[in-house]
Amino acid sequence: MKLEKGNFFKLWLPTRESAGRLVFENPTDNTLRQDADKSIITAFVYDEHNIEKLDLSDIGQCKNLIGTQKKVWINIDGLRREEVGQICKEFSIHQLIEEDILSVDQRPKSDIFEDFVYCLLYQLYLEKDAFNELRREQISMVLGKNFVLTFQEEATRDAFGDIRKRLQSPLSKVRQFGSDFLYYSLVDAVVDDYFTTMDSYGEKLERGESQLIRTNAQMRMSYILFLRKELLLFRRTIYPARDVISSLNKNENALFNTKTLRYLKDIYDHILQAVEMVENYREGMSNLQDLHMNMANLKMNESMKVMAVVTCLLAPATVIGGIFGMNFAQIPLLHNTYGFTVAVALMLLIPIWMVFVFKKRGWF
Repeated sequence: MKLEKGNFFKLWLPTRESAGRLVFENPTDNTLRQDADKSIITAFVYDEHNIEKLDLSDIGQCKNLIGTQKKVWINIDGLRREEVGQICKEFSIHQLIEEDILSVDQRPKSDIFEDFVYCLLYQLYLEKDAFNELRREQISMVLGKNFVLTFQEEATRDAFGDIRKRLQSPLSKVRQFGSDFLYYSLVDAVVDDYFTTMDSYGEKLERGESQLIRTNAQMRMSYILFLRKELLLFRRTIYPARDVISSLNKNENALFNTKTLRYLKDIYDHILQAVEMVENYREGMSNLQDLHMNMANLKMNESMKVMAVVTCLLAPATVIGGIFGMNFAQIPLLHNTYGFTVAVALMLLIPIWMVFVFKKRGWF
């Protein structure tokens, strides 16, 4: 896998250049969100006996679904400010919730009102490129009396395909139970999907050890930064999600019946497992960093050892050359025919003898 520097030094918070300065954008400012190129509005109207799927061309058609005795699930893929505002107005959703739906890089959260329950989570997925880089998509879910609204950022990606299949079966619990169970199923689908991406990250972490041994220091550092960035994204997503699930688990809103609350406890167990996996990956990341540092230190020690040996081997020649270079009138072998030969021979034989001694003692 070829790694390029530019792919490892990206900021996750959206930024913009203003008058030559780097400005961090406020994630709660919904004016920063750009409207999606297209939006797909799908509605499911169902009960335990019948189900009808509606592909809505206009958000105004949702008005006809208000007050029906059947359960309604409206999903919007691709967020547009005008459409989100209109559907929130039709279903009497608080303006603060509308702002959270349109927020950018908002922290996972939940709000429990008397008439509806709102939670914001992120779906984690792998970008289909050479790096399989980890990304996340914001998903907002609103539960009301006999209706569920879901908002997904991108129209090209679907987090709830399995729920749609289950809705087609009249024997499924999603069809048999109320809207609160559908809401639970949607939250559960997002949380369960974490484990798929985390398993992929675990494989990257395992490959990291073998890659560190085969690559140079610059590539090793780039790969470690790449993995650290993804680990931080896991922490920013899963840790707050634990609080969201805990809040839903402890709520006493009349929209949730007792049976559904038991299922919510199961999601809380899953999110705790995900948190434990993140902690394990954090420890693995530390081990990977220690391995990189140890390899760097080992390489430096080997270099210093070579330099020390070379210096030691050159020391006899330096000493002998210095002695015969002194300005005295009488120096042994100065006028001898074989004086130069003897001096050079000593300069060669002494280092050879030193190499033999060093090898015998295991110094290198």
